[in-house]
Amino acid sequence: MYIRKVLRLFGLVIASLAVVTIVVSATGNLLNSSFAQEQNLTSNMTGNEEVVGVGVHSPDVGSEENIGSANGSAQKFGITNPALAEGMVENQNQTVTTMKLNTTMFQHIDKSQFKKAPEFAQISGYINTPNNNSPITLSSLKGKVVLVYIWTYTCINSIRPMPYIDNWEQKYSDKGLVIVGVHAPEFTFEKNHANVKDAVQRFGITYPVILDSDHGTWNAYDNNYWPRFYLIDTQGYIRYDHIGEGDYDNIEKSIQSLVAERAALMGAKEISFNTKPTTQINPGSLYYVNLSQSTTPEIYVGYNTARTPLGNPEGFKPDQTVSYSIPSNTNFKPSIVYLQGKWKNNPEGMELQSDTGRIALVYYAKSVNIIAGGKGGGIVSNDNGDKSDTGRYVQAVGNSTAKISDNSLGEDLSSDGSFRIDGQRLYNLAIHDNYAAHYTLIDVKGKGFQFYTFTFG
Repeated sequence: MYIRKVLRLFGLVIASLAVVTIVVSATGNLLNSSFAQEQNLTSNMTGNEEVVGVGVHSPDVGSEENIGSANGSAQKFGITNPALAEGMVENQNQTVTTMKLNTTMFQHIDKSQFKKAPEFAQISGYINTPNNNSPITLSSLKGKVVLVYIWTYTCINSIRPMPYIDNWEQKYSDKGLVIVGVHAPEFTFEKNHANVKDAVQRFGITYPVILDSDHGTWNAYDNNYWPRFYLIDTQGYIRYDHIGEGDYDNIEKSIQSLVAERAALMGAKEISFNTKPTTQINPGSLYYVNLSQSTTPEIYVGYNTARTPLGNPEGFKPDQTVSYSIPSNTNFKPSIVYLQGKWKNNPEGMELQSDTGRIALVYYAKSVNIIAGGKGGGIVSNDNGDKSDTGRYVQAVGNSTAKISDNSLGEDLSSDGSFRIDGQRLYNLAIHDNYAAHYTLIDVKGKGFQFYTFTFG
């Protein structure tokens, strides 16, 4: 589902944002396009520049992995981004940066090179909007700096940027920044208003979220990725465009540049920012990822969504209930799902038809999540001890007693390794100490248990 990358710290002179960049973080072979290597941002940037990172999800690709660098080219949007330029001069102490603003510089920015942001289209619902969740439009936000964040609530790549977005809202909302989350679903159940509202509450999101259930806004912006960031100036021009995770320092610098431009055009002579880093991600949390690591790609188990076969010889049988088994001598292949029990093959996932079942997987990552719903729950076994090679992992999968090691307990698991389904959402099953080959074994209990994908971090 995704894209990623991390940039440099705040410079000594900040841009007037006469130009801005499309930032692309690439995963795999996105839309049969590859992407250019990251370019350094300078005050001399003109024309169209792409800044490339890593990690993204596209419905045409349906895969998740981390890539250190990628080559190629991205779609041109007629926007570029200087990180540093004249127009703002910085006086910095340890935590506060005060910028002297040159209003004339901002007034003479040629905006003919920028693309106007399309209006929000075909919105089916509103959450956290003013006046008891009344409709909002992009045109009603003219005069504000708007960060449009396209996401979906089960996508791990959409979840991991949330601490940074929350931080930006806290630091810049009083300076004219408005964040609008455009929720564009991947799965059918993500179109449900109640499901999205529950997710917004669970993640503690306070900024407006609009439901793009039919992808009207997604299409209006020519988007094909989760997540995506569009930064729009006070006159409605797209001044920064970033695909996927990472680049948080650069995104924040662009926010600072645009709120500074807003202040200058309103007659302010200076503006101050708190530049103390406040977003610290705990390596033991769901939000942590090392974007330089290559992990197992996302694994789908719907017959319409799967990119890899099942490990069972029965394979996928569209719309049929299949009795799967895992023989004791199974040679488990990495990044392949193995099933036991009676499972209904649905377009987007599997649904347990027997009272009990089993899911086994060998993977390479630091953490693993399952997107699940329906009824019942499971008991998770992760690694079941210190195994040093793949062969021993495989043997452990077949012989597991479904007990979990304390150091890999996922955020959604109880102390005994169990979890219960409380909605259609992402459940974190394990957070390990390191990136390595691991396995997970889920003993499922409850007819009606549904699962859709495994994702990794």
